[in-house]
Amino acid sequence: MSKFKYPVDTDQFQRIREDGKVYVDKTGMMYSLVSKYQYVFLARPRRFGKSLLCNTFKAYFQGQKELFEGLKVMDLEKEWKTYPVLHFTMSGLKNLKVSEAKTKLGNFIADYERLYGRNTEEETPGARFRGLIHRACEKTGERVVVILDEYDAPVMRLLYNTEQLEEMRMMLREFYQVLKDEGAYLKFVFITGVTKFSQMSIFSELNNLNQISMIDEYSGLCGITQEELNTVLRPCVEEYASNLEITTDEAYALLKAKYDGYHFARKSQDIYAPFSLMRALNNNTTDNYWFESGTSASLIEHLKHFPGFNPLDFDGVELALEEFNVPCENASTPVPMLYQSGYLTIASYDKLLESYTLHFPNYEVRQGMVYSLTNYLMDISDWDRNATILEMARALVKGDLSSALTELRSYIASLPYDIITRKEWMAKNKKEAFYKLLMYVVFSLLNSKVDTEVKSVLGRADVVIKTKNDIYVIELKVDNSVDNALAQIDSKGYGIPYEADGRQLTKCGVTISSEARNIVHWRAVDNEGKVIDEQKF
Repeated sequence: MSKFKYPVDTDQFQRIREDGKVYVDKTGMMYSLVSKYQYVFLARPRRFGKSLLCNTFKAYFQGQKELFEGLKVMDLEKEWKTYPVLHFTMSGLKNLKVSEAKTKLGNFIADYERLYGRNTEEETPGARFRGLIHRACEKTGERVVVILDEYDAPVMRLLYNTEQLEEMRMMLREFYQVLKDEGAYLKFVFITGVTKFSQMSIFSELNNLNQISMIDEYSGLCGITQEELNTVLRPCVEEYASNLEITTDEAYALLKAKYDGYHFARKSQDIYAPFSLMRALNNNTTDNYWFESGTSASLIEHLKHFPGFNPLDFDGVELALEEFNVPCENASTPVPMLYQSGYLTIASYDKLLESYTLHFPNYEVRQGMVYSLTNYLMDISDWDRNATILEMARALVKGDLSSALTELRSYIASLPYDIITRKEWMAKNKKEAFYKLLMYVVFSLLNSKVDTEVKSVLGRADVVIKTKNDIYVIELKVDNSVDNALAQIDSKGYGIPYEADGRQLTKCGVTISSEARNIVHWRAVDNEGKVIDEQKF
């Protein structure tokens, strides 16, 4: 049993502190924000500690000094005044019709009206919100603190429902606009969301909202930094290592590969996903907590509007800021949604070109994306899919590439016919994209059994598989020839990085026929070009 209590079942700051649960101190950065700004907006992916941060701000402004004993803010704050705090968690409005959301928002406001009074002539959410701020200020003698958590939750599922999206925007805009007009009555406004505020067009006139999402100084405001894991949480990692019967260094490497890799600014600290990290330490496992904690339905719905795009190809894409920081509903690629939702993150920044390189932050997110795509592409049972992956991995470990590809060919043949006949894949160029994506997903799933890389825009071979004794460099072609596939491996030098590895290097060209809807030819050769195996159907 762990000697540490992890906050895996709550995001309530008061409960975490009173119960002695693990808490990583962010109060120094909080105090800095309050000292500098009146209006603050922070965008972070879901399950990244935004709600805990909001609840910490709430306790701070309510003057709950006893909860902050031993934290950095105790050396900074001298007054500990109590302010009226209006805290709205907007995720309660998601998946609702506009009329339902309006009613529920009214109920949120009513909770505070019982404290500060109500004018019955105020009918709309915006009018009631405005009156509420005035009365709270007048009754307490202090300016009001407003905290809006997940402000964009009500609209995220409506991106492709134009009529309802505009109705919801108008309702929210009337509510949020109050924050612009009533600045004289406001002490501090803190807003969180997944998408940037400019992208939902509901803060169009709130031009004094300070966007801190990509400021280096606040990159670690949510999440766990590498430094915090090395210091504050080191005893937790040591216990985790002991429970897994591995070294502390091995535990750090395992956690880093699985949950690290997020960067939210040009010079961002390394950030771990807190939801996953805390559960891993609590459960002594390395499961895919972040992706499994929420449905990927909205992501898949979004990707359906971009057939022909392989999300795995965006691992390593280089873009200007405005190319991944644009409104999701107006984007020409899925990259803005992938970045803002946390499936892609910043890998590096080129100061000279003012460009950013994006990648999947870690193994957990990449595999989550792959499983999500699997459910989208393959209407087939998990049992059949997993059996295929296991058989392919078993063959590859034995050095039998031919059996692995034969197993894959049988699996593709078992897929329902109507998958490829969906309207989004019917065009010839889209059929090629479908089969490419299908192959990439299958080989990515293999990564749980053998070391597998799939193609990115950096120009690697389509697939590289590494086992104890072998390295396979595979190039996939649709409605093309294995000769061209193998020629590309050689002309691009895909095998060169592995020639000095010491393991047997095999290069393989694989072709798929969109007419036959399956693999129709493969040829495997050694590094000298000698044919090892060839199958043609």
